[in-house]
Amino acid sequence: MNEDSGSVVATLRKWIIEGRYAAGERIAEIPIAAALGVSRTPVRLAFRTLEQEGLLQKAGTRGFLVREFSEEDVLCALEVRGVLEGLAARRLAERGMPEAVRQTLRGCVDDGARLLAKGHITEADIGEWSRLNDRFHDTIVNATDSAVIADAIARNNHLPFASADSIIIDTGALDREYEKLRFAHLQHQLVLEALEQRESARVEMLMREHAYIGLRYGRLLGLNGPAKARPGP
Repeated sequence: MNEDSGSVVATLRKWIIEGRYAAGERIAEIPIAAALGVSRTPVRLAFRTLEQEGLLQKAGTRGFLVREFSEEDVLCALEVRGVLEGLAARRLAERGMPEAVRQTLRGCVDDGARLLAKGHITEADIGEWSRLNDRFHDTIVNATDSAVIADAIARNNHLPFASADSIIIDTGALDREYEKLRFAHLQHQLVLEALEQRESARVEMLMREHAYIGLRYGRLLGLNGPAKARPGP
């Protein structure tokens, strides 16, 4: 496997949602690194990312436990993110988008187009997509200059699959996962267009719908979507 931490995060995220590791199970760097054929460094970074996403929790002073969560937890967290990001986008459209913000969002869209232009994705592309996707979402939220919205999103991001970066990518089926990213990219384009046209109601609904792409669009596009989240306590 590629040593890029983004690929390791994507694989571990998929294994957790599929139930390869049971809720409450302890996982450690060395066996995970061996299973993936990578060094411990990207695994350590992946653990930190998945802890921030709410999929793992620290097990005392060493190691991590797989967190328990329900399908309802996931759906609710996604809905909350969609509402908050939709609110941020609506406020930005109403106020008018500063040129610096427009250029940053346009850069994200252009970067996404270049990444997808070859008609397929590789493991190395996962990290690049993750970074440009984060930049796109963070730019919209931060452009509102609302600490209330930003803080609410930050708190919600600690719930399973709630963050914009927690889209599930099956590294064993990258030819099919390409279609999901292509659709996400199209939604980025539509959001930017709506912001440029100051279509506040439209951009709010686009951001709400965009929040569901990681959980539902794989199945709608005929891809291998995630299994149902395991029941919580």
